[in-house]
Amino acid sequence: MKLCMFHPVDHPLERGWVGRIDGDRMIHLAAQTLQSFFTGGGSSREHAVYPLEGVKLLAPVLHPPAVRVFVDETSFAFANPAAIRGPDSEIDCGHVPGDDLSQSALALCPRVAAVVGAGGVIGGFTAFAEWLNPALGPPKDRDFALGLGPVVVTPDALDTRALEVVVRVDGEERLRATPAAFDWESARDLAARGTALHPGDVLAGPPAGSVGGLDRRHTVELDVTGIGVLRQVVA
Repeated sequence: MKLCMFHPVDHPLERGWVGRIDGDRMIHLAAQTLQSFFTGGGSSREHAVYPLEGVKLLAPVLHPPAVRVFVDETSFAFANPAAIRGPDSEIDCGHVPGDDLSQSALALCPRVAAVVGAGGVIGGFTAFAEWLNPALGPPKDRDFALGLGPVVVTPDALDTRALEVVVRVDGEERLRATPAAFDWESARDLAARGTALHPGDVLAGPPAGSVGGLDRRHTVELDVTGIGVLRQVVA
């Protein structure tokens, strides 16, 4: 099942509605957020149906309780939940007004991420674009933008062992890679050790390479098998 947050093109909404994609249709589900959909057991009453071409997709989780970015199953770092950016977002370079970094070229580390569902289990998977500004020192170099979307695919509908990641810049393929083998359950267990996971928590797997030299007005597409294309623009 492909889940998302969306709004009709002619009815903009900041947070949007929960939806389920069925072919070329978007089915509006009776849940306030994807987190509440998972908490409710992964099922909701269906509302209106929209043509897929008549809706805009948003970040599937706009305000995650926590974001963990993994090096491997044994190590992760926390990232900024306030930095989440959805499909077709503009990505700025993370500079502070008045500094001299406005011309900085960015880099992108493409990842696949799990979204935690009810009871701390993995609710689904999505594309995760970790944006970096090499001109900024750590940890601010990766604190300004984390792409998420376009949809969350439930585990029963996605084989995470057979994924391919493609990055295109202005339509030109710049990277094609197979993510390294990653034990998602072990990563989830590590994240949960000594604490609680909440619906909407994001667990980003290891990067499948890196693409640099991204500057103003570049359109960047992160395409992940079975998940779709996360498109964002460097502002």
